[in-house]
Amino acid sequence: MKTLILTLLMAWPLVLLGQKEPKQQKANEKEPSSKVTSFTKMPEVDLSPYTEEQVAKILERANREMCDCGCNLTLAGCRNDDTACRTSLRILGKVIQEITGKKPSPPKDKAVGKPLDIKFTATDGTEVDLAKMKGKVVLVDFWATWCGPCIAEIPSVKKTYDKLHPKGFEIIGISLDSNERKLKEFIKKREMPWPQYYDGKGWKNEISTKYGIRSIPAMWLVDKEGNLADKNARQGLEEKVEELLAAPSPGSEGNAPKAD
Repeated sequence: MKTLILTLLMAWPLVLLGQKEPKQQKANEKEPSSKVTSFTKMPEVDLSPYTEEQVAKILERANREMCDCGCNLTLAGCRNDDTACRTSLRILGKVIQEITGKKPSPPKDKAVGKPLDIKFTATDGTEVDLAKMKGKVVLVDFWATWCGPCIAEIPSVKKTYDKLHPKGFEIIGISLDSNERKLKEFIKKREMPWPQYYDGKGWKNEISTKYGIRSIPAMWLVDKEGNLADKNARQGLEEKVEELLAAPSPGSEGNAPKAD
């Protein structure tokens, strides 16, 4: 009997704890929706076109409403600013349009219009220097053989290359692979003749890290002047390349024959 009483006494706190646990869990489930932040700026959102009153309303809602990408952060706090997510930005766009009656313009990327410093020895021994490729339109393709969406883009990339390479279109592959043999076998099997950068560091690839690549495929277009022209070349690749090829080549105006 003494043993039974002792057992019951020891078990009683656990019973009480078990009764309280569901309430505590519910409180934790509600916690994310009660978070409020106090951001006064959002790096990828240009608020300059709006009035002070509109900006205040936008920030108030962005700091109060939650992003639904699974991050448990407010719209202002969520920094899913890569090409794989951008959920917070899409929701913020709707909020801004609801408050101002206008669709927000995408912020200007400071890297666009500036040259890229990419120089390396490719897997096939080719020496690549983007600075020496002026006069060409170049696709810089950040990819990997293990990336499904990257593989899905290959037919479109090859079609554009086959059609426009004779007119001055080039491709530079930046591979985030970690097995060089598999990479070489893959590009040979898929007949991808353009040069590939490989350093075996995967996501720590030196060139992709230098340019802040956090999701792949990332496809950037460089114009004839050697400047970054487009950071979202996946959409309408062929048309974008044709448009850049139609632009005058560097120094072409200065070399034009003079009229008598």
